[in-house]
Amino acid sequence: MASPNNMRYDLVSSRSSGRRWVLIVSCCVLMFFITPITSQKGCGNICKTLNDCPGKLICTSGKCRDDPDVGTHICSGTGGGSGPGTCKPGRPLQGRNPPSKNACNTDNGDECCTSSKRYTTYDCSPAISSTTPATLTLNDFTQGGDGGGLSSCSGNYYSNTDKVVALSTGWFENGSRCLKKIRINGNGNSSLATVVDECDSRHGCDADHGYQPPCRNNIVDASAAVWDALGVSQDQQGELSVTWSLVN
Repeated sequence: MASPNNMRYDLVSSRSSGRRWVLIVSCCVLMFFITPITSQKGCGNICKTLNDCPGKLICTSGKCRDDPDVGTHICSGTGGGSGPGTCKPGRPLQGRNPPSKNACNTDNGDECCTSSKRYTTYDCSPAISSTTPATLTLNDFTQGGDGGGLSSCSGNYYSNTDKVVALSTGWFENGSRCLKKIRINGNGNSSLATVVDECDSRHGCDADHGYQPPCRNNIVDASAAVWDALGVSQDQQGELSVTWSLVN
């Protein structure tokens, strides 16, 4: 017959063991729900190849991100850009006067920097959707045009008859949209265009940027051919409210 002390010990031991099992089961349930989500998402994980990223994410700039070709919305919830209210201005950029009148090309009505102003910069752009609102601007991608230097995507200049665009920094997404097709809707018409450059929202007022201010964060900077395809007469080309989307 067990002594009272032994019975008390068995009871305490049983209760402790029960608590441990409850704790273990609780942890397992928690891991079941948390771990798959974390491992499946994988957004921002360090990567070297496509195989390093789970699901439909791709490896760009050393990190797992949404694939614009597939249209995944895993990381940002939008397939690129920043969610509503999350894209905030960066540090203001102090302007500089161009060293000469010819240093800043104003053929398309572009603004030239001045040392008396500070300009807003952005690291991000509004969220991308199937109808992303944007401002269409006119750019000359030819050598000597107001587009500045060679295309950052291809290293080439482009004719004004080529339907090409530059996207604001956030939408350009570290070059992941280079040579991708987008669809632009405006003026009651639609046009396809190829992304060939970044409209830099972070830097400006120097020789590399034609002594022009940083690009706004919602710009699709398009060649004359895109404007023509949208049916906008030459004397009306400059700025236009449009929507655009990625073409998968």
